[in-house]
Amino acid sequence: MNTKNKGFNTKLVHAGAYEDVFGSAVTPIYQTSTFAFQNAQHGADCFAGKSDGFIYTRIGNPTIKAFEDAMAELENGVGGVATSSGMAAVSSVYMALLGAGKHIVCSASVYGPSRGVLERDFSRFGVEMTFIDTSDIQQIKNAIQENTTVLYIETPTNPTMQLTDLVEASKIAHKHGITVVVDNTFSSPYLQKPLNLGCDVVLHSVTKYINGHADIVGGVIIAKEQDMYKKIRASMVYLGGNMDPHQAFLTHRGLKTLSIRMDKAEESAMKVAQYLENHPKVDWILYPGLKSHPQHELAKKQMSGFSSMISFGLKGGLDAGRTLMDNVHLALLAVSLGGVETLIQHPASMTHAGMTKEAREQADISDGLVRFSVGIEDAEDIIEDLDQALAKV
Repeated sequence: MNTKNKGFNTKLVHAGAYEDVFGSAVTPIYQTSTFAFQNAQHGADCFAGKSDGFIYTRIGNPTIKAFEDAMAELENGVGGVATSSGMAAVSSVYMALLGAGKHIVCSASVYGPSRGVLERDFSRFGVEMTFIDTSDIQQIKNAIQENTTVLYIETPTNPTMQLTDLVEASKIAHKHGITVVVDNTFSSPYLQKPLNLGCDVVLHSVTKYINGHADIVGGVIIAKEQDMYKKIRASMVYLGGNMDPHQAFLTHRGLKTLSIRMDKAEESAMKVAQYLENHPKVDWILYPGLKSHPQHELAKKQMSGFSSMISFGLKGGLDAGRTLMDNVHLALLAVSLGGVETLIQHPASMTHAGMTKEAREQADISDGLVRFSVGIEDAEDIIEDLDQALAKV
């Protein structure tokens, strides 16, 4: 079925699917490492790229390709590259676009390992880097150097919920021939489409909203242009960070309900955010859907919704946050986000513990920051859980 001109929900259900020889309603799991060729010429054509046939699952697999094609269509890109984890996606992009003597400008408040792998590993190979608040367009302008090749943006940022104006950032970067890469994990293609806003590459940890059920780890990269797609796919193939067919099957299955899950989670997140904003023990809260968020208007302009991630701090600081996290019952004290279950965690000691205290302070990740991922439970139950826990703070 050609879904190019269909609505988003129709694409969620049908994009990437193809006719199976047995008429399967969903793409089967092709749990095989290798594929037989029809003849010697067919094998040669596959290796030469003259045939769409499959060779070896690290290079390509029908189950994985179905998911990749669906994501490419949803993000309006030319092709997708599915990976074994979100960090495999990040690392594949870095390997494809960076090298000795090259410089990357990166959002300071990104997922901890996305920054950590640059500082600890890519720096050893001569890659230069500058971490800034990309929500400040002037900082982007000031950070660009003659050897800058990549502008890496996370928006909204993890966990400080800062937004970057992707249209303006892309205009500035492209004047200097810089590739713009966006981590779209917090929004998903349902709420934000960076390639439509001028960016070149978009990636996701599909562990989060895309799969949505906390039962796989995976990543995906989508490129706007064919040459970029080929470059990144080659990087992934040689690194060996491909997604497994069973991962792809589960992730593609989760993808089909993305909009339904996100609508429910966002509806509850707004109620939870409003509750927290008015609670006497809450010192501050950041949620793009609140008018009090400093970039609420930008969120309305470049996103079609506000997602379900909330960051906040309590008046008692870190100790108060620990008391809260130790006393919730419905919310799980766990890392990750974007699943059907509500999660609560402390970035400074968990997801961003690998960053130095100075780096966290530069990125505005305070020791008292609590990150809250609202799931699809009833909002009243989530609020009741927070209320009884906050009563003990």
